[in-house]
Amino acid sequence: MSHALTPALFLPKPVRGCIGIVAGTASATHRAVLHPAGARGQHGLSPAHASQRGVALVTALILLVVLTLVGLAAVRGTIMQQKMTANFSDRQITFQVGEAGLRQAEIEVQGVQPSAPPGRPSLPATIRDCSPKATTVIKCPANPLTDSTLPPANIKTVAPTSFNAGSLASGPPQYVIEYMGNFSGPTPSVLDLGSKGRTYSCNDSPTSPSKNPCADFYRITVRSGPADGTDRSTVVLQSVYRR
Repeated sequence: MSHALTPALFLPKPVRGCIGIVAGTASATHRAVLHPAGARGQHGLSPAHASQRGVALVTALILLVVLTLVGLAAVRGTIMQQKMTANFSDRQITFQVGEAGLRQAEIEVQGVQPSAPPGRPSLPATIRDCSPKATTVIKCPANPLTDSTLPPANIKTVAPTSFNAGSLASGPPQYVIEYMGNFSGPTPSVLDLGSKGRTYSCNDSPTSPSKNPCADFYRITVRSGPADGTDRSTVVLQSVYRR
């Protein structure tokens, strides 16, 4: 404390005492508050930063978890979209193959000699007679491909020489042809003046005789795709063909 009391040597005694007391008090207070420069805590950190250790690590881990979840969601959405696109493409191919089967079955129906009432058409063994006045009246279900009583020979497969489905399709289409009867057709859009006033007696028409010409009607059912319910698409198409 000699340096703090040196200026007081040239002052009167009362003043010298006051300065000494004040200087001593200030020196004592200064020693109690200040810390040596470069002081560190127990773990080598200053007291101001001691309570913040580990915060950056926790924040980084939280961000890493969030980014991982976002990445997994994006990958899952991409895989789902790929599956949906593949299913849609497979169904479109199967549908087009089924339509080709319909065209092939219609070609076969065109080769059947039409009936001339009161006669009936000469049906091949592969075409089932479902007409109301058939020799053996049977109840034909809406989908003959699921009928256990249908003879296997009636389910025909399109030959590759007639239509090649290609490697993208699951297989060639199959079809069933059924004769539904001889009925009066719809009113023609063009009037036949030569047959004005003429009536037609159709074999199976409940409104016979009719002013509309008679026609043979066939029901064609086509299945494209596997029948055992695998992961490939299966499409069933049906049309009524007027002969």
